[in-house]
Amino acid sequence: MAVDPQERILKEASHRMDQGREAMRREFAGIRSGRATPALLDRITVEAYDTRMPLNQLATISAPEPRMLIISPWDKTLIGPIRNALTQSDLGLNPSTDGNILRVPVPELSEERRKDLAKVVGRKAEDSRVAVRNIRRDAVEELRKLQKAGDISEDDSHRAQEEVQKITDAHIAEVDHAHDAKVAEIMEV
Repeated sequence: MAVDPQERILKEASHRMDQGREAMRREFAGIRSGRATPALLDRITVEAYDTRMPLNQLATISAPEPRMLIISPWDKTLIGPIRNALTQSDLGLNPSTDGNILRVPVPELSEERRKDLAKVVGRKAEDSRVAVRNIRRDAVEELRKLQKAGDISEDDSHRAQEEVQKITDAHIAEVDHAHDAKVAEIMEV
């Protein structure tokens, strides 16, 4: 059975918007909020085995306390390189070693740093909104091309464009909700 062209365009646009939203959520997880979460270290790469590798592929990361991360490397010889990667990161972390594990205290954020992080979250959310709108524009252009080629009627094109707008509005609302939740998390003292 052939797939309706406007149905394909709608599904593709929705899928691309979902991917963009998930990418934004992953970026938000890597932004420090004052609370210790293993996702905070997702961006950290470590020089290991003559290459740069993500920290979460070299160790187990846990958060036993609200302000403490514990890193247990699978290869104990990597404790030094992991420590160096953490101290050189822009997260402001200062890990301590007790032989087999690294303890990473997550310090309180100053009010100024909280405001800066809230601005970063705002920029990432706006980038995500722009990406969603660009996907909408691409989908509408594709629908107009189908209409011009005579593959779909003007009414079908108009209905599909309205549906694309509804999908866009829903995704932008989700971006706004995620932004507001992350800012509230960051500003929480």
